[in-house]
Amino acid sequence: MSDTTLSTVDRRRLTLDNKFLTPEEVSERYRGGVSVGTLRNWRAMKIGPSFVKIGKAVLYPIDELEAWDERNTVSCRASRRLTELTGDQP
Repeated sequence: MSDTTLSTVDRRRLTLDNKFLTPEEVSERYRGGVSVGTLRNWRAMKIGPSFVKIGKAVLYPIDELEAWDERNTVSCRASRRLTELTGDQP
C-alpha cells in the first residue's frame, strides 16, 4: 500500500473524530436525497460540497457540509412574514 492511501483503520479513525464524513455517510446525512453516485458526479464536475481527497479516500469535512447547507437554504416568504408579525429577529 502506498503512503498516500489511507488504510481502513486510518479512514475510520478520521471519521470517528466526527470531523469528516465518507460519501456513504453524507448520503445518509441527507436521508438518501443525495446518492453516493450524485456525490461522485458532483466531484467530477467540481460542484456540490467541498471534499478532501487523500489517495483514494474521499472525505467531506462536516464544517464544509454545514456551510454548504447554509448557502443552499431557501427562505420562504411565509417565514419572513411570520417573523415580521411576531417581531422575532432571524
